[in-house]
Amino acid sequence: MTTEPASPSVTDASGLPTKPRTFSGIQPSGVVHLGNDLGAIRNYVRLQDEYEAIYCIVDYHALTSTHDPNAMRVRTREMASSLLALGLDPERCALFVQSHRPEVTELMWLFATVTPVGWLQRTPTYKEKRQSQPEDVNHGLLTYPVLQAADIVLYKASLVPVGRDQAAHLELSREIVRAFNARYGDTFPEPQAVYTDAPVVLGTDGSRKMSKSVGNTIDILAEPDVIRRQVTSMVTDTQRIKRTDPGRPEVCNVCQLHRFFGADYESIWDGERTARTGCVDTKKLLAERIIARYAEARERYAELMADPARVDRILADGAERVRPIAAATIAEVREKMGLR
Repeated sequence: MTTEPASPSVTDASGLPTKPRTFSGIQPSGVVHLGNDLGAIRNYVRLQDEYEAIYCIVDYHALTSTHDPNAMRVRTREMASSLLALGLDPERCALFVQSHRPEVTELMWLFATVTPVGWLQRTPTYKEKRQSQPEDVNHGLLTYPVLQAADIVLYKASLVPVGRDQAAHLELSREIVRAFNARYGDTFPEPQAVYTDAPVVLGTDGSRKMSKSVGNTIDILAEPDVIRRQVTSMVTDTQRIKRTDPGRPEVCNVCQLHRFFGADYESIWDGERTARTGCVDTKKLLAERIIARYAEARERYAELMADPARVDRILADGAERVRPIAAATIAEVREKMGLR
C-alpha cells in the first residue's frame, strides 16, 4: 500500500523549515553489516525525530568503483531494504536513490566551475583510491567531493551527521559552498557537522575497519548460522594463548563489541580478565546476542526483498518528496549564474 508523498518540509511564515534539515548519503554496498549499523544507521534512525531528515543511497558515487549494472541494481535494493528493516520510516524521513533526482548532477557541474583542481587532488580519499584501485583512477574519483557537496546543499541541508573522522571531507564541501557564495552571492548555507559518537567498528580480523571490500564483516541480517560462523572466526586477544591465561578486554574486539549488546559488558570483561571465561564462551554469547538483537529486522528485510515493488515505491515517493526542494535550488542557482 502506498501513501501520498509528505510535504517536503514544515515551514514557518517566511518559508523556512521549522526543523533543521539534515542530509546523509550511504553507498549501495548491498546488505548492511554490523559496522554499518553501529557506525551510521542507528544514528540515522534517531535523527528522524530530531530533524527533517533526508537520506540518499548514493549510486552515482558508487559508479567510481562498481561497473557491473546488475550488481548496482541488486545492491541498491538490498541497501534500501536493509535501511527500512533497521528502522528508517518513510513517514518520518525521505529515503531515495541519488540518481532519481538528476538535478544533483547539474549542480555538481556548476560547483565544478568554482572548485580549484588543487583542492580535489589533496583529498585523502583520492590519494587512497589511487593506491587501492590504480588500474581504475577515473575522473569520478577526483571529482567525488564536488558531487558530495552538491548532494548536501541541493536540498539546502544545514546539518550533516558524520563521525569525527569525516570532518575533513565535510570541510571541503564547506569550502566549495564558500567559493560559490563568494562569486555569486549568498545562496547556500555552509553545512555544519552533527558529530556522532558512532564507533569505528573493527572487523573480524580485529585490526581493520569492518568492510565488505576487506571481507571481515558480521552480516547482521544473514541467517543465524552465518552470523555464528563469522563471530567464531573473530580474532581476540592475541596474547591469550591458553584458556587459563587472563585476557585483556580493552584490546579484545569481541569484548569491545559486547558494549553494544548488553549492560552487563563490564561483568563479561571481568570474566576475561580473571580467566573465569574463555574467548570461545565470549564469542558464543556475542553471536547469540547479535542474532537476537536483529531477529525482527531480519524478518522485515526478507519481507521487503520478497516485495521489490514495495521498496521501489518507497524510493520513488522519497525522490518525489524532495523534488520541489531540488527544483527550487536549481532555479535559484541558474538565475544567479546568468543561465536562461
